[in-house]
Amino acid sequence: MIGLISATAAGAAARDRLAAAWPGRTRVYEGPVGRSVELAFAECDQLVCFLATGAVVRLISPLLAGKSADPGVVCVDEGQRYAVSLLGGHGGRANELAAQVADVLGCAPVVTTATDAADVPGLDTLGWPVEGAVASVTRAVLDGEPVALRADAVWPLPPLPGHVGGDGEAVLRVTDRVVEPGAREAVLRPPSLVVGVGASKGAPLDEVLGLVEETLRDAGLSASSVAALATVDAKAQEPGIVGAAERLGVPLVTYAPEKLASITVPNPSGAPLAAVGTPSVAEAAALAEGGELLVPKRKSRGCPAGRAAMATCAVVRRAPRGRLAVVGLGPGARDLLTPRATQELRRASVLVGLDQYVDQIRDLLRPGTRIVESGLGAEEERARTAVAEARAGHAVALIGSGDAGVYAMASPALAEASGDIDVVGVPGVTAALAAAAILGAPLGHDHVSISLSDLHTPWEVIERRVRAAAEADIVVTFYNPRSRGRDWQLPKALSILSEHRDPGTPTGVVRNASRPDESSRVTTLAGLDPATVDMMTVVTVGNTATREVAGRMVTPRGYRWQS
Repeated sequence: MIGLISATAAGAAARDRLAAAWPGRTRVYEGPVGRSVELAFAECDQLVCFLATGAVVRLISPLLAGKSADPGVVCVDEGQRYAVSLLGGHGGRANELAAQVADVLGCAPVVTTATDAADVPGLDTLGWPVEGAVASVTRAVLDGEPVALRADAVWPLPPLPGHVGGDGEAVLRVTDRVVEPGAREAVLRPPSLVVGVGASKGAPLDEVLGLVEETLRDAGLSASSVAALATVDAKAQEPGIVGAAERLGVPLVTYAPEKLASITVPNPSGAPLAAVGTPSVAEAAALAEGGELLVPKRKSRGCPAGRAAMATCAVVRRAPRGRLAVVGLGPGARDLLTPRATQELRRASVLVGLDQYVDQIRDLLRPGTRIVESGLGAEEERARTAVAEARAGHAVALIGSGDAGVYAMASPALAEASGDIDVVGVPGVTAALAAAAILGAPLGHDHVSISLSDLHTPWEVIERRVRAAAEADIVVTFYNPRSRGRDWQLPKALSILSEHRDPGTPTGVVRNASRPDESSRVTTLAGLDPATVDMMTVVTVGNTATREVAGRMVTPRGYRWQS
């Protein structure tokens, strides 16, 4: 919840704008400002104070408890010119909140966190627990001092500057093992461990949790690297197991007994088979998604005299999974690149793409991003490279123009990828939509996109699809309509459409949609000269209902109330 506090009429007006923009996310505090800040500080995850920064500093200073506990605080000035991230920039997500406030109020976000200013990912922003000399190692990264990177495996981390990874007195370690950090060593805890848990009905929380913690401690493993507790479906509501997951702050995942029974384990038993339908719960649940069994099944100890152990557990280390983000860059204009696409570009440690597309977004990349670029005609090679980099454990962004899933890189990449990597799709504004917005509303009813390039698709297939669209009276957008080596396909496609549509059917032509040299015109099916079209052009042919209204193409939706 975001607490909103104001002291003046102007502040209250801005406060109310924010509350209206974020229904359900905010709570307005009325009354004396000091008391409001005190209440919001205790009750909310974040605060937005429409007050001077000095006043807020004085009000919150007695309330500060520490970086891990304090809420994020953003201040907005009386003139609504700035949204200042004042407290909890990373831990309280105040930096992110300042940007969000700025978007709503039209002001400028002010962020002074050193890592953000230097465009370096903060160690406390990676979503993993971090221990040790975090400030010292971060300072070394910012100062350009050599920092050693010692990782047990390759994890999909964001890009780190080039001076991180060699030898250095400062050390960034990535491990799930219990280590004693040195004076200049920070330890990142990757989510690599899964603890399988079995328990008799009514097993006490202390017994289940104690067993898990003792098992990890004896194995030299950090509880901060536990990604989940796992068990059989029948134990999904077992209080001791549920409570242990809550205390550890991890999800509880459950599996059907049939799945667990199919997993080969070193220590099967007849008791769980009779009780829940699988010869193994702890080991099988830990191994359900694969991995290395580090600790075989253990039973709880220290039970009251005369009572059998009521809990078992086993520990598995899962291999890191690389991450592939397939990112659509839109038609070319920077303001049509989505915020999510920008986030993925900045998260990736490896960027793969066509050289001219890389040039469009090179300035958005963080220092240390490794770029793999190639020229036209190397689509399959780029797809294979991106998947291989993800399989090696890296965070990869594979870029394409428009929407990466429309005549672009998503399909060859995902045809290459298997289930051993995580894949994220980031939609983009594709050429058909960009052109349609320029032309008016040509896609107001059913429409289809067809590529006229027969380099990879036989013309017979393309022609059959054009003919089907013509016969079905569907608006058609032609991609790749004409090039120097392919000059007859567009006239042929227009001829097929002409068999079913009037010569005066509105037809739109857009070249370089959204780019500085954009051009567009609305003509007719008979009036379109194919010689004026090239590969940078999108051609949209209306259906029998499409009309030209004030120079714009309009295809009625066909609602009953439209005449």
